[in-house]
Amino acid sequence: MNNNDFKKVLTKIALIIEENKDYLIQLDQQNGDGDLGISMTNGFNSISKLSSESEVSNLGALIMPLAINFNETAPSSLGTILSFGLMGMAKQLKGKTDISVLELGEALDAGINNIMLKAKSKRGEKTILDSLIPAIEVIKDQHDNKDVFELAYNAAKEGSQKTKEMKSVHGRAAYYSEKSIGTLDGGSVVGELIFKGIYECLGSSCE
Repeated sequence: MNNNDFKKVLTKIALIIEENKDYLIQLDQQNGDGDLGISMTNGFNSISKLSSESEVSNLGALIMPLAINFNETAPSSLGTILSFGLMGMAKQLKGKTDISVLELGEALDAGINNIMLKAKSKRGEKTILDSLIPAIEVIKDQHDNKDVFELAYNAAKEGSQKTKEMKSVHGRAAYYSEKSIGTLDGGSVVGELIFKGIYECLGSSCE
């Protein structure tokens, strides 16, 4: 994976997020303020455009400005969380221009660790981490499997579905406490859609 591959992945993710904007709004209206689809669409469209205009080949240097931009253009708790993730990735990929699948998994893992450190959150709390973490574990464990990105996407979907069984402990949704059980977490769906974009680009074709 190089900078051009990364740009294609972002373009695909932005397209998928926008296609699911109304669905994300509906999910967020259950326990949130309903702006999830709007903020995520704005954020991913913005960093997709910004990355496409960049001539930087260093992946770390390419991603760091995207983290800052995403926090500004997706002003929400999830926007801040994903910007933490991008910052963690950028630091891990500093100086690298071409990476393996394993290195991609390690960079994604660095992003997760930064999210958990800064947001004081962990797996099992009905958040985006519940779809991101299982998918990243697959990439790290199955990096030499030709179907790794499909497997990661499936893991993200499964992780997202499991949030129905969880109680919200963060953000506005936490006010609903026990009532949040039985509902699907919108943030986890964003994580699932991110890995759908990765799969459709790196595991199939971005053309």
